[in-house]
Amino acid sequence: MAEAVTVEVEGRRLALRNLDKVLYPATGTTKGEVLAYYTAVAPAILPQLRDRPVTRKRWPDGVSGPSFFEKNLPNGTPEWVHRVRLPVPGTTRARETIDYPLAQDLATLVWLANLAALELHTPQWRVTEAGEVCRPDRIVIDLDPGPPAGLAECCRVAVLVRDTVAAQGFSCLPVTSGGKGMQLYLPLAGTPGTDWDGDQAAGFAKTLAEQLERELPELVVSRMTKTLRPGKVLLDWSQNNPAKTTITPYSLRGRERPTVAAPRHWREIEGAVAGGAALRQLDHQQLSERFAAEGDLLAG
Repeated sequence: MAEAVTVEVEGRRLALRNLDKVLYPATGTTKGEVLAYYTAVAPAILPQLRDRPVTRKRWPDGVSGPSFFEKNLPNGTPEWVHRVRLPVPGTTRARETIDYPLAQDLATLVWLANLAALELHTPQWRVTEAGEVCRPDRIVIDLDPGPPAGLAECCRVAVLVRDTVAAQGFSCLPVTSGGKGMQLYLPLAGTPGTDWDGDQAAGFAKTLAEQLERELPELVVSRMTKTLRPGKVLLDWSQNNPAKTTITPYSLRGRERPTVAAPRHWREIEGAVAGGAALRQLDHQQLSERFAAEGDLLAG
């Protein structure tokens, strides 16, 4: 077992191992650099994680090795890690439950990163202190381009979505996914008439996707059928199903490069549509620098 480095994070003692281990061979990015990134953006990612059960995708041997999704707390979880016990999604046996971690503080975020949990996925709802599931506080529209479509086409669709929902009283926040496309977040808190349950939120997103498919059928598709998707952007409304999760803004991705789910300015999206600089996915260093200079674009 590699020698551990013991650190204290907000009064919690953590044994960090294999800090020199390369997790992204293409860039030489180490576990220590992953820990440094999550620490740097903690003031922004923790509000996104707070009170949301975290599903993790882990790469113990780096992104060139095998990975696995983890929902339940692993053996050896520190007692101080906040947790919530919830029914297994879709189960018909009420006794089947999962103990999820809640990333409420920096110590838990560092603990997760030390386990090579590069990707942190969360639902569109939170839980109360008593462990009760709340109504969703946001809607997410996942823009997933089917090759040869890419980010350029996603930008066109993103502006269309923004303008459509603005007419209905919603704000809309863009986040490039760190993968192929982007997500658009519609905050529900403070929007009149949106005290919706998960089915109502998913229904709104589905209706929106179908409307835009009718208006722009050459670019937008609302169905996941593979034969319909080449050259178009799928408006994936299904991530608003209460059992589904989405990559958390500011989370790393387990791709060849250490790209991240990065909040963006609308001026960047509009510029790409107008023929300016092409939009690119950001890596962890680029987003760290942006956060240091501009703060959290999702704040509030």
